[in-house]
Amino acid sequence: MSTPTPTVGEETPPRAEVTREAPARAAPKMTDVALRAGVSAMTVSRALKADGAVSPKTRQRILTAVEELGYVLDQTAGTLSSKRSGFVVALIPSLHNSNFSDTATGIERALEPSGLQLLLGATDYAVEKEERLIEAMLRRRPEGVIVTGGQHTPKARRLLQEAGVPVIEIWDLPAAPIEHVVGFSNADTVHALVVRLWERGYRSIGFIGGTSMRDTRGADRRCGYAQAVEALDLPRGRIVSHGQPPITMEQGGEAMAQMVASWPDVDAVVCVSDLSAFGALMECHRRGWSVPGRIAIAGFGDFEVARCCHPRMTTISVEPVGIGLAAGDLLWRSITAARGGSRLPVETISVPYRIMERETT
Repeated sequence: MSTPTPTVGEETPPRAEVTREAPARAAPKMTDVALRAGVSAMTVSRALKADGAVSPKTRQRILTAVEELGYVLDQTAGTLSSKRSGFVVALIPSLHNSNFSDTATGIERALEPSGLQLLLGATDYAVEKEERLIEAMLRRRPEGVIVTGGQHTPKARRLLQEAGVPVIEIWDLPAAPIEHVVGFSNADTVHALVVRLWERGYRSIGFIGGTSMRDTRGADRRCGYAQAVEALDLPRGRIVSHGQPPITMEQGGEAMAQMVASWPDVDAVVCVSDLSAFGALMECHRRGWSVPGRIAIAGFGDFEVARCCHPRMTTISVEPVGIGLAAGDLLWRSITAARGGSRLPVETISVPYRIMERETT
């Protein structure tokens, strides 16, 4: 039977094209490298160790074979026997928060000379997710763990205590630390900020924070605010909780509108972070409220936006890179002691903070 020929004006039906996936290639093995280099698998294993006893000529031949084949050494067996996995874990609340990304940068910078690799995890400010990440990360046998904050689920705390590796809690001063600590009291910093606003003549001070307690450091800052207004005998309870942590700029603006609607006499507002404080500042601009003439605003974190906005933002600086550097150095010293069969005495490094007084107050 002949195929009809299309007439002028007709479209030729599209042909179905059959695509075939390339067959999956097995990852090269050490025996493949040995075959390519003309040596035994044991010789390859020795050559790929820094202290392996192999002649320079043989080692180069093996490294060339490794490069040609794209071989990646599986260190699992070595990790189990030597307890040296060559990597550490750091869990931070968010990869989008510049303070925490700066902290990770500091950790990485401190660990670089050691050759240890840093594996990051983001908890999204949820202790439940932190627990799952801790359990998953510990299965990979890290040589040390850094976690953000001092509040964890009972299971996460138990996992860290029984992990057998150094543990450092950062960005907090927990009452019952698991082991090492590099941090500061979030409550004390905001307490000091409220006192400073009082010294400058503000008498009706509010606080903007999130709607939940999952940001435990933010919750501590709220406690510091409440303790300060009580100690100074200022009007209490002027708190607007708006938005799930981390609070956005938009939510900060909305919270500022709620604050003034609820307490028209408020003359200063402390925000849980610089991002929410910037949103509050923009809301004041939109409504024609002079800052600091009508209302003063202070944030937390000393983000770049606080230094560049107009007017520039009063805030608290805790030097996040410095926290990372101190934590990374402490972790490496702890790992070095563990590799030598000892344990570094528990250390708590208290990080200094500064109140950066600028134009918004």
